[in-house]
Amino acid sequence: MKKISILGCGWLGFPLAKALLENGFSVTGSTTSKEKLLNLENAGILSFLIELEEGSIKGNVNEFLNESQILIIDIPPKLRGSATENFVNKIKNLIPFIEKSGIKKVVFVSSTSVYSDDNKLVTEETFANPDTESGIQILACEQHLQNNPDFETTVLRFGGLVGEDRNPIRFLAGRNNIENPNAPINLIHQEDCIGIILKIIESNCWGETFNAVAPFHPSREAYYTQKAREYDLELPIFAASKPSIGKTILSDKLEKVLNYQFIKESL
Repeated sequence: MKKISILGCGWLGFPLAKALLENGFSVTGSTTSKEKLLNLENAGILSFLIELEEGSIKGNVNEFLNESQILIIDIPPKLRGSATENFVNKIKNLIPFIEKSGIKKVVFVSSTSVYSDDNKLVTEETFANPDTESGIQILACEQHLQNNPDFETTVLRFGGLVGEDRNPIRFLAGRNNIENPNAPINLIHQEDCIGIILKIIESNCWGETFNAVAPFHPSREAYYTQKAREYDLELPIFAASKPSIGKTILSDKLEKVLNYQFIKESL
């Protein structure tokens, strides 16, 4: 039985782990919360309390990675608002443990924030020129992982994550003067995030970089106004005083190379 380790069993990693179990894999998973350990164990996941820090790693990483053939890294950087950290150092601290473990295949959950907002169509061939600190650090992590000769890393650049219990409208509802009303949305549903990772493993597709965004790009104003009505929330108010900036992320490569069909084409 093939064994897979998931570093970060949170909103995406936990249901992904359960999907892998259903597909016949053995799964080890990590969390930074003692309270979540029992939830993982009850789901059949061999669980570990592991936390990457800028100068070290807390937890038994060697045992967590032991005998795994694949590592999935799904830990977002804490770089929103006033939060700051050196996410690159966290990943650099992890790499020697991957090398020592003998794991040869890695999936790194990245973000479309590695692309700048310049109102263009974006493919994997587009030069990654991030304009946020989060995007800058995530891109550097991609490079550290993909340039390592000891294992092959496939990078998944996900758009904004949505699911049955998660949509950005819950943060935007009732707000005023929201910028970029005409910018296109670039979102992906949790079910497709899981489906794409399963497809990468099934297809043995390594050393690649994929954009992963649903082929659905209405304007921010149109989409979030509609979602507010669907959820019976206060409408968001957008500001049209300045030109909108954004980007349209294309996932054509993913659909072609993996022969993947999106489960949630509209969101």
